[in-house]
Amino acid sequence: MLSATHLTCVRGDQEIFRGVSFELAPGSLLQVAGPNGSGKTSLLRILCGLLAPESGEVRWAGEPIRDLGDEYFSKLHYVGHLNGIKDELSALENLRIFAGLSGEPIEEGRAADALRRMGLGGREDFPVKRLSQGQKRRVALARLAMADRPLWILDEPFAALDAEAVAIVQALVEEHLERGGLAVLTTHQAAEIRCAQAQRLQLAG
Repeated sequence: MLSATHLTCVRGDQEIFRGVSFELAPGSLLQVAGPNGSGKTSLLRILCGLLAPESGEVRWAGEPIRDLGDEYFSKLHYVGHLNGIKDELSALENLRIFAGLSGEPIEEGRAADALRRMGLGGREDFPVKRLSQGQKRRVALARLAMADRPLWILDEPFAALDAEAVAIVQALVEEHLERGGLAVLTTHQAAEIRCAQAQRLQLAG
């Protein structure tokens, strides 16, 4: 359902990677690994349609994503390496505003359930600025517990997380895959995500 063919990425006058190809069916996981500067985040941005490749093509359900526009974006849930949350708002307010901006408003109870799933029960109404870096990352990743879209693209989702939170995120991804979803994630470490259709892509840098 998601495929990439001969992707090449150039930054300035430097070629970052060349010839990246893969194909993911429903229920598939792609883990993208590589050293800093190897183009992991650039590849994810290309897959999200936020960055045009120098050459090559990304397709969703057989159609080029550049032709699908908003139809493709409505199938995609992206969590970047930056948390994208507002320090002055509560964790609960952040989730509800994010859902509204995504065109999928949610009830307060569902947002609270997502935060509890991430181990933030009792902190739903805390201003985010009072939370630790790991807790802030949990707030950002709580979006996954509300995400109904088939394609998840996650940039370093385990960064700044303790072992408990890593296990929670792994479980969320596994449940998504079991429902027939697709996931692409970057990681510096091997993620122990159970998936019968797992692929690993190593970028050389």
